Amino acid sequence: MTPENIIVHRMELGPMMNFVYLAGCPSSREAAVVDPAWDAAAILRRAREADLEIRHVLLTHGHPDHLNALEPLLAEVDAEVVLHEEELAYVRRAAGAFGIDPGLLEARAPGIRTVSHGEIVRVGSLAVQCLHTPGHTPGSQCFLVEGCLFSGDTLFVDACGRVDTPGGDAKKMWRSLSRTLRDLPDCTLLYPGHDYGGSPTSTLGEQKRNNPYMNYESAERFARDMR
Repeated sequence: MTPENIIVHRMELGPMMNFVYLAGCPSSREAAVVDPAWDAAAILRRAREADLEIRHVLLTHGHPDHLNALEPLLAEVDAEVVLHEEELAYVRRAAGAFGIDPGLLEARAPGIRTVSHGEIVRVGSLAVQCLHTPGHTPGSQCFLVEGCLFSGDTLFVDACGRVDTPGGDAKKMWRSLSRTLRDLPDCTLLYPGHDYGGSPTSTLGEQKRNNPYMNYESAERFARDMR
C-alpha cells in the first residue's frame, strides 16, 4: 500500500513492458515523472486526470527505452530533468552502440540537472533521495522517497538488470544490490522499471528473502553467474 504522504501512479507503456511513474506531492500537487518512455500523451493525460503538475523528470538511467518520450513531454511541460552525473558522460560515450545521437540529452533537455549519490531533489514537500546504483549502466540510480524506491533497471521483482550491455558491470551491480539497496528498510516499497516479475511491485524485505540476485555472498560469484 502506497504511503498517504505521496501519490504514485504507475503506467505500463510500450513493447518492452516499461513502467512509467508519476510521483506527486498531495499538498502542492507537484509531480515528477520517473523514466518517461513510449507515450508522452498517455503520461500527460494521467497527470491531468490526477490533477498533478509535472515539474520534474527523474531518469534512472540513459537507455532509450527509459527516456524516448522525453522530447514530446518537454514540449508540453516546463520540467527539470534529473540524471546522475556519471550517466550523462556514459550516454555521450555509448550513444553510437544504441543508435542514438550523442547529444540526445542536451538537445532534449538543455537545463538538465546532474546529481550525485545522496543528493536530494524537492518535489513539492517531498524529499527525493538519489541513490547511485551502478551496474546496469555506470550512472544508474534509484530514487527513494517516503518509503518508496523507484529502481529503474537496477532491481526488478525477483530479478535484476542486465550487465552485458555497454557500460554494464557485474561487480558494481552486486555492490548496488548487496550493499546500497540491501541496507534499506524491509518495508520499502519497490517500484521497478519493467513488468518482469510475478507482480508489479514488492517490498525490499520480500526481495531480500526471495530474489536470488540479492543473496550472493561475493561479487566474484555473482559476476561469474551473470556471464
